[in-house]
Amino acid sequence: MNIALDLCELSGTARLAVEICQVYTRTDRRIPKGVGMERRALAVLVLGVGALVAGVPAWAHHSFAAAYDTTNAITVHGVISQVLLRNPHSWFVIDVKDASGKIEQWSFEAGTPSGMIRNGYKPNIIKQGAEVTIKGFRARDASQNRGMLRELTTADGQVYGMFGPQEGPGK
Repeated sequence: MNIALDLCELSGTARLAVEICQVYTRTDRRIPKGVGMERRALAVLVLGVGALVAGVPAWAHHSFAAAYDTTNAITVHGVISQVLLRNPHSWFVIDVKDASGKIEQWSFEAGTPSGMIRNGYKPNIIKQGAEVTIKGFRARDASQNRGMLRELTTADGQVYGMFGPQEGPGK
């Protein structure tokens, strides 16, 4: 069986895996019987490990549970300092007065900009200086004023979830 591949179109890791597979699976009459199968098994092993290694960063990136304590819900009231709509996740930065009147800056991680926009959030809706209340989950590192946004409510009562507006009966 001959499979034609354009190696120029493959990424470096995939190209290397294909080249290793070609080396270890070609038929050569000088190779003793049974060795070809061992080479094929090695090629499959190399490809499997490569796929596993390539998938680890994507899995680790989406581990909100590693960064945020979902058993430690918080509610913070303040004024928007900055709205950052950029990949991989959006951020809402707010200035919050503590009990003594001192201003603390809190940052809340939200969904992807594209996900929020698809769900109806518009970049010009919540601007710097807007008064908001944020419900979310505190960062596992309590020394940081940071959290995962679950719900953001504007002064006029509009509610936004992690991925944009929340509508309907489950609001």
